[in-house]
Amino acid sequence: MLVVMNAHAEQDQIDAVVERIRELGLVPHPIPGSTRTAIGITGNRGPENRDTLVMLPGVEDVIVVTAPYKLVSREVHPESTIIPVADTEIGGGFTIIGGPCSVENEEMIIGTARFLIERGVKLLRGGAYKPRTSPYSFQGLGEEGLKYLAKAREETGIGIVTEVMDVESAARIEDVADVLQVGTRNMQNYPLLRRLSKANKPILLKRGMAATVDEWLMAAEYILSGGNYQVILCERGVRTFADHTRNTLDLSIIPVVKHLSHLPVIVDPSHGTGKAEYVPAMSMAALAAGAHGLLVEVHPEPERAMSDGMQSLDFDTFTKMQQSLKPVAAALGVEIR
Repeated sequence: MLVVMNAHAEQDQIDAVVERIRELGLVPHPIPGSTRTAIGITGNRGPENRDTLVMLPGVEDVIVVTAPYKLVSREVHPESTIIPVADTEIGGGFTIIGGPCSVENEEMIIGTARFLIERGVKLLRGGAYKPRTSPYSFQGLGEEGLKYLAKAREETGIGIVTEVMDVESAARIEDVADVLQVGTRNMQNYPLLRRLSKANKPILLKRGMAATVDEWLMAAEYILSGGNYQVILCERGVRTFADHTRNTLDLSIIPVVKHLSHLPVIVDPSHGTGKAEYVPAMSMAALAAGAHGLLVEVHPEPERAMSDGMQSLDFDTFTKMQQSLKPVAAALGVEIR
């Protein structure tokens, strides 16, 4: 359910409604808006407490939310969410996050961070821990990689986006990262999602490789229901019968998600295609489709990359792609960050 306070409700009236919701054994989620406050409710199995709440002072209406995901939906939160992170924000314009698949060494990650900052990119992606299909592939540098990411931020001021694979490593990654990434294989790792629902950092939630939109949004609901309302959705391609690309980048899901949910949604064209030559075109398509940004792999020497070299852009190609996005953004009235 959703309690809608009237536009002139006092703070003590809002607090009283929150307390009454708790007394009913339910969980309140206050959502301040530009003109009024709403209070989302989780834990209820139906509208049985509606009459109790609608009579409280300051309450305008109590709405039964029809979507299976409550806090993620626009029914509960009509205004689009914008998430401040590092020296930028995700959700208002078009934010580019760039960097290598894996942190390979200190020189490479700091050099990439410097290049991106010079290009106006405020967020660096790089995996210290890497879930790989093969147990024999490079799995990342672990804590050493986290130290290199921390040093890259210290020397350049760039924000850090890096993946969390399990509950055990969440705390030490949270100490370093500005955004915690949940990979496609962990989208339905519910113990991990519950842990991240208590984190004080934004969560970048990648769509599972065969997930429906409802499954994806329900995964986000796990995080919001625990109190962390800073979730960024990331479309990264799904598995189909097509073999001309690594995955099938589902750009049609962007307007669908924006219709159903207030959360920002970005696109990963690198994993979506698996081939660097297709990344610029899919990046422009993502911008045109209404995405709030990109998560793109950038490496100084893709041919030497320890993981995902085939889908990584070198510095020159990334620069050209950035330039090609500007006229599209201008035509749409969108600011590139």
